[in-house]
Amino acid sequence: MTPGLALFYGGLNRSKGVLNMMMMSFSCIGLISVLWVIYGFTLAFGVNGSSGLNNIIGNFSYFGTGTDKITEEWLFFGANTGIPTYAFMAFQMMFAIITVALISGAVSDRFKFGGWVLFALGWFTIVYIPVAHWVWGGGFIGAKIRALDFAGGTAVHINAGAAALALALILGKRIGWPRENMRPHNVPFVALGAGLLWFGWFGFNAGSELTVDGTTVFAFINTQVATAAALLGWIVVEWLRDGKPTMVGASSGAVAGLVAITPACGFVAPFAAIIIGLVAGAVCALAVGLKYRFGYDDSLDVVGVHFVGGWIGSLSIGLFATAQVNAGITDSAILNASEGLFYGGGVTQLGRQFLGSLVVTVYSFVIAAVLALFLKAVKLGRVSDEAEIGGIDIADHGETGYDLTPASGSGSGGAFAMAGLKPGAAVDADGKADVSQKVAG
Repeated sequence: MTPGLALFYGGLNRSKGVLNMMMMSFSCIGLISVLWVIYGFTLAFGVNGSSGLNNIIGNFSYFGTGTDKITEEWLFFGANTGIPTYAFMAFQMMFAIITVALISGAVSDRFKFGGWVLFALGWFTIVYIPVAHWVWGGGFIGAKIRALDFAGGTAVHINAGAAALALALILGKRIGWPRENMRPHNVPFVALGAGLLWFGWFGFNAGSELTVDGTTVFAFINTQVATAAALLGWIVVEWLRDGKPTMVGASSGAVAGLVAITPACGFVAPFAAIIIGLVAGAVCALAVGLKYRFGYDDSLDVVGVHFVGGWIGSLSIGLFATAQVNAGITDSAILNASEGLFYGGGVTQLGRQFLGSLVVTVYSFVIAAVLALFLKAVKLGRVSDEAEIGGIDIADHGETGYDLTPASGSGSGGAFAMAGLKPGAAVDADGKADVSQKVAG
C-alpha cells in the first residue's frame, strides 16, 4: 500500500517534485520498519497489566523482539490469540509505516528531505506509538472511553490528517499558490496508485479481524461497497459542480471511501457501508476546497480526504454499529461498547466516538506543530525559494523524474527532435515524413 501511496501522491504532484514526494513514502518504509521492531511494537502493544500506566503507553516486554519471542503467540490482556507474535508485529508494522507516509502529501515541493526524516522519526515516536496504544493496545481510548476503531479511522487517518494540517500551517504555502496552476502532472500514476491502495486495503481492513469469520466477511464486503459508493459520490459532485467527472476525482473518491469505512468496516452492515461511502465521497469532494477558503496549502488534500474522511467513518460507528455484524461490540469481556443510534443504542456510542476522535485530533495537531516549529527554528523546514522554484528533486536528491532532453542529445530541434525526427525531414508524396526517419524509442 505504501508504494501505491507513493504513486498516488507522486502523480498528484508537479513533475519537478515527483521523486521527492515518492521518496517521502519510501523513506518511511525504511525508517519506520526498523524503529517498529526496536521499540515501536513493544510500546504500542506491550501490556502493563492493570496498572494505570497501561492507559498511556505499553511496556518493554517485546523490546528488540529477540529470538526468544519466535515461538510465542500474541497475548492480548493475557488471552492467547493463537497468532504468532511476529505475525502480529509485522501486520501492525504496515499500519505504522503508511500512517506516517500519509502526512507527506500535505507538504509537497517545499519540505527539506532531512527535515522530513526527523519529523517522521519524532512524530512516530511521540504520537503514533502512544495513539496506537490508546486505541488498540489497551489504552484509555479503547478501554476507558470505549471508542471503537476497527482498522484505523482514529489511529491512522484522523491522526495523520491532524498532523498534516499542523505541518502545512507551519511550513506555509508553496510559492505561487493558489495563483499558479499546480495540477497533477501524471493522472495515470494517480489511478494506478489508487488501484493499488484499494487492493491492499482489503488486507488492511478485513485482516484487522485477525482471523477468518463472519465479521471478516463483513469487513471485506463493506470495504468494497463503501469505496465504490464514495467513488460515485465524488464524481457526482464534480459532475454537478464542474460539468465534468475526472479520473483524479474518481481516484480521490475511492481513497475517501477507503478512509471512511476503515474504522467502521467490522461493525456495520453493507447497506450502511454504502451510505457511509456516498456521504464520504460527496463531503470530501467539497472539503478539499476548504483550503482555498481558509488559506492553508494542503498540497495533495490530506486534510480534506484523510482527516475529514476519518471523522466521517469514526462518527458513523455511533450511528450504524450493530452486534448483528460483530457480537463483540456489546460483549463486556471484549469491546464493552454500545450499538449505534439507528440500532437502539442511543447517542452513547456517538459521544464516545466524538471524544476519542477529538483526543487524537488535538494531541496529534499540537505535537506535530511543535515538531514543525522546532525544525523551522533549526533551518530544517522549508527549502530555499530557489530550490523550490527550480525543483526540489534536483535540490534535495540530485535527480529528476523525467529526462526531457532530445534523443540526439542536442538542445535544438524542438518537437521533431524529441520525437526522434530530424528537422526538415524529407516527406513523401502524401506529405508524411519519410519512413526512414524512425522515432527513437
